[in-house]
Amino acid sequence: MTASVLVADDEALLRTAFAALIEAEEDLRVAGEAGDGKQAVELAARLSPDVVLMDVRMPVMDGIEATRLITRTPCPPRVLILTTFDLDKYVFEALRAGASGFALKSRPLDELLSAIRVVAEGEALLAPSVTRRLIAHFSRAGKGPAGGSRDLTRLTEREREVLSLVARGLSNAELADTLHVSLPTVKTHVSRILTKLGARDRTQLVVFAYEAGLAPAL
Repeated sequence: MTASVLVADDEALLRTAFAALIEAEEDLRVAGEAGDGKQAVELAARLSPDVVLMDVRMPVMDGIEATRLITRTPCPPRVLILTTFDLDKYVFEALRAGASGFALKSRPLDELLSAIRVVAEGEALLAPSVTRRLIAHFSRAGKGPAGGSRDLTRLTEREREVLSLVARGLSNAELADTLHVSLPTVKTHVSRILTKLGARDRTQLVVFAYEAGLAPAL
């Protein structure tokens, strides 16, 4: 199955480079290109891509607001945020806006392709480095971000423990090792947490964990 990607970046050279990289892959294709957030919203509605590769800093409308508008539409595409380490202040805003993951511009291009595939398959993608910086930020603040948190009383003690570890950025395999349980058991726990909290994916679980103050301190 081929996944379609809308590339949104105000730098023409980067946009062209990303598009060429994507088109060279057999299982990916470029649905379109946008030079600003407003255009990204319009093209996402018209072209219905599977994934929007979204830069944060763009004219007319930034990537955060564009992500918020795109993810509010019926059957929205997944949004993969392009970011760099100096954009930490935008990370949580992007998560709240509905982004499914982050791709770091400083990483090798093959990792970008892998990130697109992961998000296209319906999974969330939070690089451990991004998760660590989120934890560091909210640990310094002494609490999770302001906002309405989900009711966690429906979760069992074990599920709360799993949610806390998910917020730390652990993969399912790492969760299994940490909790000394099988991988299917971990998947069952995560699935039940998603259902109970009405979360779309693991990225939203991270948001809910921070809002509830379950994010682990460093």
